[in-house]
This record gives sequence, C-alpha cells and structure tokens, in this order.
Amino acid sequence: MKFNNFLFLLIFITSVFRFHAHVTLNPNSSSLLTGIQIPHNFNPDSSSSSLDCDFTSPENSQTPTKPSVKLHLKRRSPGSFIDSAVNDLTRIQTLHKRILEKKTRNSVKKPEKTDHRTIKPKQEVEAQPPQPAETYAGKLMGTLKSGVTLGSGEYFMDVFIGTPPKHYSLILDTGSDLNWIQCTPCYDCFEQTGPHYDPKQSSSYKNISCNDRRCSLVTSPDPVKPCKKPESELSDTQSCPYFYWYGDSSNTTGDFATETFTVNLTTNVDGRKMRHQEVKVENVMFGCGHWNRGLFHGAAGLLGLGRGPLSFASQLQSLYDHSFSYCLVDRNSNSSVSSKLIFGEDKDLLKHPELNFTSLIGGNEAPVDVFYYVHVKSVVVAGKVLDIPEKTWDLTADGYGGTIIDSGTTLSYFADPAYNIIKKSFMENIKRFPLVDDFPILEPCYNVSGIPDYKNDLPSFGIVFNDGAVWNFPVENYFIKLEPEEIVCLAVLGTPRSALSIIGNYQQQNFHIMYDTKKSRLGYAPTRCADV
Repeated sequence: MKFNNFLFLLIFITSVFRFHAHVTLNPNSSSLLTGIQIPHNFNPDSSSSSLDCDFTSPENSQTPTKPSVKLHLKRRSPGSFIDSAVNDLTRIQTLHKRILEKKTRNSVKKPEKTDHRTIKPKQEVEAQPPQPAETYAGKLMGTLKSGVTLGSGEYFMDVFIGTPPKHYSLILDTGSDLNWIQCTPCYDCFEQTGPHYDPKQSSSYKNISCNDRRCSLVTSPDPVKPCKKPESELSDTQSCPYFYWYGDSSNTTGDFATETFTVNLTTNVDGRKMRHQEVKVENVMFGCGHWNRGLFHGAAGLLGLGRGPLSFASQLQSLYDHSFSYCLVDRNSNSSVSSKLIFGEDKDLLKHPELNFTSLIGGNEAPVDVFYYVHVKSVVVAGKVLDIPEKTWDLTADGYGGTIIDSGTTLSYFADPAYNIIKKSFMENIKRFPLVDDFPILEPCYNVSGIPDYKNDLPSFGIVFNDGAVWNFPVENYFIKLEPEEIVCLAVLGTPRSALSIIGNYQQQNFHIMYDTKKSRLGYAPTRCADV
C-alpha cells in the first residue's frame, strides 16, 4: 500500500470513529500557565549584515560559566487520543514529505550563478556558533500549556514579543527549526486565539534585508524575486522573503526578520530565595508570516527546537551550551503539576544513576538535518529480543526509514514489518485478559475490568540501540488505559516499510530526555518528572 493511501485510510477510519464518539469523549481540561526565563543582553545578532549572529560586546569579552535554564510545561490531560492519532498521522505525512523534498533538492544540480536567497550548500549557509559576552545564572521560565483541549497532541508556549511586549501562544516543535508568527497584514491565515502580531506596533521589529547573508538561511518563495543592490546601507530596505513548508498543506510565507522577546529571569540569591526580573532577548531571528496555512490549533505560530541553525534551541546554545532537556509528567498527574523544559547542562540529570546515552545520527547520515535520528537495533518484548530484520531500522541512502525521537508526535510508530512482529509478540504473551477485537485504531486491546494489578501481567517492553544502549519502559508508557471502560490498548501503531519510525511523547513520559548536539547523543533517565 502506498504511503499516502495508507495515511488516508487511517485518517478516514479515525475521523469516522471520532464523529461517533464525540458525545462520550470529553477532551476539555483546564489549561494552566507558567513562566519563561532567559538572561538579559541576549543578542543573537549584533550586526545587521553578519551571518555570525555575534553575542559579543565591548563591555565584556570573558567567557563565563554557562547556566542552565528551566521551562515549565503543563501536563497533557487524559482525553482524546483519537484526535491525537489523527494529528499524528498528519504529522508523519509531513515529516515523510520533508524527507522527500530534501532528497529532491539534493538531486537537482545547482546552477553556477544563483540568487543568494536560494538554497545553498549547507556549509555555505550554516550559521557559526556565536560567542557569548556574558551570561547570568538563572532559569528560563516559559509559559506552556497542553494542546489537548484544542484536539492537539502538541505543547504550547506563551511568549511576549515586540516593544511594547505582547502575548502570543506558539507550538513547540523538535521537528522544525524556523520560529514564526502570523503577522498583519495577514493575507491568508488560519484562525488563531487572540490578535495577530503587528510589526508596525513594535519599535524593536527589524526586517532582514535580502542582501544580508542571513537571508541565505531561509528558502525563498517561488518565483524568486531579484534582490537589488542598494546604493547605500540606508537604502537597503528590500526585505528577505521566506517560505517554509511542512510537507502537507501546512506552510508559512512572509518576511524574515528579528525581534525582541521579553522574558523573566529567575536567579537563586542565597540557595533558598529566588529573585525575579524582567529582561529582554534582542534580535531573535523569526518569520513574520503573511500567508499561513495548516492545522496549528489556535496557536499564533511555531517555536522550533530542531537541529537547524534557526531554531530557538540553536539561537540559545551559545548561552546555555549545546543541550536542552525536558521531563514530561505522567498523564494522570494532578493538573497543578507541570512538566519541565531545561536549556543548558542539568547537573542533577548528569548525576542520575540510571542515565543512559545513545548516539544521535547526524551529518551526512541524516537525510534531514533538523530531525533527531537514533539508530535502533532491536526491540525486546517479555524479555525476548524479537526477530526483526535489522535493515528495518536502517536509514537508506535515498533518505527512507530510520527512527526519530519527536516531541510533537503523541504515540509511537514503528515501520513494517517491525510493528506487526511487535504486536504479534504482545498478543502471544498476554493470556489473562479477554481481547477486545472491535476497538478502532489501537490494537491489541484488553478488558481489565475489576483487575487492579493488571500491569503485573502485561509483558515488558524495551528498545535496544545499535551502540548497545537499552531503553526499558514502564507499562504505562506503552499501554493506554481508557476510562471508564477499563480497557487497555497498546500505544503503538505501524507505518509502511519505507516510512519513519517515531518514538512519541507518550512513551517519553516520566523520563528526563536530554538532547546533546555537541556530543551528538540522546540521554534518557527514568524520573518522577513532577519532582524535577
């Protein structure tokens, strides 16, 4: 079955079930907000024409110790996994098409002379890591909330943009790198909660010129307009247009620019007392989108955490080193408990006795340099290594296959034949509970009514990586319990052989996940995330 037909069939089935289940599923939950922290004088660009995005200043040329920053994420409340499954399938299609787009781009011979705004070889456009002039010990507190009330499996972060600062809610995404927001005039935009961002009402908004070398970091919309050479620096007013495509109908087009983010810095005064101050993050590169389409669930835009040079994580890395981590609380946790997102080295995590690392696949091995690829070798169910051909997990030369870890996908997905072998093994090892064979989407499902210790009779599950690292999961991370029916279902679905395998955020709950791009490794440690 072709990939698109496969997705269409699953989305159709899910949509039909969601219609019939609408009267019984209640995805509504309270959405509580928290803060964001970052040190002041963060300036990702000290020069309007420099690609280096330099943080240096004449006042301070010393390199200080880099602090870590912590953001609070609100838990995802239990609810509409049906909506999450539909959104997952759309996202998988998006990721798959972006890989195909990258493959097509790489196969096209570039002309000898090109406009500087067209896509250039990676080594020409990749931003050099800026060197910070000074940093401040503190925590970066971001206001985040679950998107479950909007039918989304993603996490939202509330930010304040512009001068004077105004509030906007952006989707966090480890699968992309461009930060962008819907802007006025909005010629073709999706519905969002709250007003659009208006650059004319902000004194700190600055367009990036098409003559600026940073303009080569983004893709120009077709057809590419000639960039006129200015007579002087003052007359260089032609903006840098961008186009960012997410693989399905989702895309954003507008002006590439810089802006100031207003945030809160929390510092530890004496080991016990916390001090808060409002600071400004200047010259953050972002897209001011005038044409935007897609399913963004009421958000004003998107905040990228991918591996690309434009992501929020990459723009912060010179202050907080080349790592960030998050810890997602259990979905059944109290609504007042928040998940955490931390920029920089987390010393408590590094001292964790059960912290494991596996390598991230990068460089020429990764078909898309934004995704976080890991190399799976095998899967273990009930203590037995399953007989899955190792080539199932391999990244092919033309960019197919492979496994990524992703914050924006809810459930986990394994390519065939791995999925069918995993599902068969679970069914062979579960004997105590009656099979519920008419439940849509997820399978197998079992009736555990009246059996409080049902977890003891469900098989163990783990992933073995190519470098020998093993990731073992608790039952609640790979089985979903549906109330009030008291049915448990395997929280894993399949994708076609040529598609990505994905470790989703449901399987990551109560693990502290660390992305260390400097050492090209992924860390994970079992953690009661409510206590982080």
